[in-house]
Amino acid sequence: MVAKIRKSDNFLLYSHKIIYFRRQTVGGSACCSRALCLFLPDIFFFTNLKNQFIVLIIGIAGGTGSGKTTVVRKIVESLPDGSVAVIPQDSYYNDQSDLPLELRKQTNFDHPDAFEWPLLAHQIEELKAGRAIEQPTYSYITCTRLAETVHVEPKDVIIVEGIMTLYDKSLRDQMDLKIFVDAGPDERLLRVIVRDIAERGHPLEMLISKYRNVLKPMHDEFIEPTKQFADIIIPNGGQNERAIQMMQLYIMSALQEQKMAK
Repeated sequence: MVAKIRKSDNFLLYSHKIIYFRRQTVGGSACCSRALCLFLPDIFFFTNLKNQFIVLIIGIAGGTGSGKTTVVRKIVESLPDGSVAVIPQDSYYNDQSDLPLELRKQTNFDHPDAFEWPLLAHQIEELKAGRAIEQPTYSYITCTRLAETVHVEPKDVIIVEGIMTLYDKSLRDQMDLKIFVDAGPDERLLRVIVRDIAERGHPLEMLISKYRNVLKPMHDEFIEPTKQFADIIIPNGGQNERAIQMMQLYIMSALQEQKMAK
């Protein structure tokens, strides 16, 4: 006998199997119209998934080096061309052009205060309402917002990706699906070292110091606690193919329901 662990509006989780129910309302009560069984022991489902929407807003959070970018890329590649827009949280760092350069260079980019939350929440609200936005752009060289913007049209799926996309309640409340990409601290550190040495030419000593003094304490204080808000936690980051396939399945099923409802 397989023990049931958790139940939500859309999923029943068993020790070795997830059963997905697409619900329909008949005479004011919900009934299950279809079930799909998958062998997915490496993915954990929580409650409060929403399935009534016009634009599907997905938040993907996780620590630096957790594999968020890989998860986003694989989800985007599985969807029809032109059906998804990715909004990087990094574009919404505060404009600090009024500060001297030396002060700007001291910015802690892993602290919640570094982001302009009201602007990000407002622009996601605009996209969800079917209105285009001008997404800001940010320069890590000058630590200021650039004059150029990126025009983003509303799409069937909007993915908001960043280390703290689940931190702000006003942003979180707009999401139909909240995902936390998880990876162990050693794995995240190795990925950061490999990436920053190869792509940015940073010395190893500087990266280790940054991890000890900034990345790890900020992760423990501000990023890790947002895991509690996730509908779905993906262990092992972008390497968890079965979990990513489940996300692809859920999103494609949601898009099909959208088309049928139109």
